[in-house]
Amino acid sequence: MLKYTLILFIFVVIAAAARAQNSILDSTPQASKRKHFPYKSQIFPVVLITTGTAMMWKGNREVNRWAPKTGTTVDDYLQYAPMLGMYAADLIGVKAQNSVWTQTKYLAFSQLLCAAVVQTLKYTVREQRPNRGMYNSFPSGHTSVAFVGATVLYHEFKNTNRIVAYSGFIAATAVGTLRETNQRHWISDVLAGAGIGILSANLVYYFEPLKSWQIFSKSDKISLLPYYDGKSAGLSLSMALNAPKL
Repeated sequence: MLKYTLILFIFVVIAAAARAQNSILDSTPQASKRKHFPYKSQIFPVVLITTGTAMMWKGNREVNRWAPKTGTTVDDYLQYAPMLGMYAADLIGVKAQNSVWTQTKYLAFSQLLCAAVVQTLKYTVREQRPNRGMYNSFPSGHTSVAFVGATVLYHEFKNTNRIVAYSGFIAATAVGTLRETNQRHWISDVLAGAGIGILSANLVYYFEPLKSWQIFSKSDKISLLPYYDGKSAGLSLSMALNAPKL
């Protein structure tokens, strides 16, 4: 019972923090332009987490019995596909919501938040893996990483290119499916991992930590010059960096 209480406690704290942020915004002079927390957008990840937690009692073994069995390692690499897809879209010029640096910043914060929750649960819940391996099955880390990447990709391109925005969820769903069929995780682990990943990225895009911190200065302070010294050739990169304003 303690492990389920801890799961509930973590998400109550997250919800309370979001509500507190709204209260602060409501008390500012700019209340007319306040940023409301998108509660409706959190319904899906919360349902995933709740369903995954409930299936730890009943449903895991039933799904595991009829699910096909695979032995591939492609999911070890596919979990990064949504993140690579974001940078590929940037490279070919698809318009994003934020600069590449801000995308990277929010992606890093999202992954850090998600990892903190996932690792805490893994070594507190201590659910054994379906392959009778280690007792760190719940929730799925691979799935959470993939869904963080997919959700960041969605936030960046949802207003400019819907195909790119939703493409990450295809890869992330494939990762979750393979974690189940590879006997590395129960269905409950996959569902909870997906929900935690989505919720983590949603929270970061709401709070926008270090929003004003731009590590690169103006473009006139960045130079990329070719060089050749008679023996070797290459490119020399020079740039000015800004320290974060906390």
